[in-house]
Amino acid sequence: MKNKKKIVILFSVVFVFLFSVLLTSVLTATSEEGVADAAVLKRGSRGSTVRTVQTKLKNWGYYKGAVDGIYGSQTVSAVKYFQRRNGLTADGIVGKRTAAALGITLSSSSSSSSGQITSSDLNLLARVIYGEARGEPYTGQVAVAAVVLNRVRSASFPNTIAGVIYQSGAFDCVSDGQINLTPNQSAKNAAQDALNGWDPTYGCLYYYNPKTATNKWMLSRPVKLSIGNHAFC
Repeated sequence: MKNKKKIVILFSVVFVFLFSVLLTSVLTATSEEGVADAAVLKRGSRGSTVRTVQTKLKNWGYYKGAVDGIYGSQTVSAVKYFQRRNGLTADGIVGKRTAAALGITLSSSSSSSSGQITSSDLNLLARVIYGEARGEPYTGQVAVAAVVLNRVRSASFPNTIAGVIYQSGAFDCVSDGQINLTPNQSAKNAAQDALNGWDPTYGCLYYYNPKTATNKWMLSRPVKLSIGNHAFC
């Protein structure tokens, strides 16, 4: 009788051990799959890497849509076309092999995540876009947000979104109170696109409206490009 009890106990211990090992393996595989999934571009992805893919595909004749950094149905179709022509699985997803064929490198930061940015940061960025650039082309709205983020990354400015936006004299919308207006969906989308990495200004730290600007120092800056009513420098 005692031997039977020992056998039952031993069997139970072995069962629990094997179940724990199996559960750990499943969780690890799921985690690794999540990491792998983060390092792909697919329908719904946004940002500068998507724009790079679109630009390459457009230059090569695979894509006829707008280079807007938004991975929509046209981008999916273009990627599938490219994949079929290059002997790749035509799933419309830019993974490791397709990225290599396109000549780009993917990482987890290429996905649509905004990292450690909080919802209040996103809302504040959308408010400065709405206050400074509503009525501007969508690319111009993203560009204003990009300038804010470029300043955050620059050693010459505060290192937070709020710090940059509320720096004394930095933005007219703060001075005249328009920062407190409720942003529309376009401003929110533009803020998210900028946070995802889309920078139409290619690193600019300043912008102004040539028709209304009076600051001599600002007007003396070399203009890198113009979008809508704003010159970026």
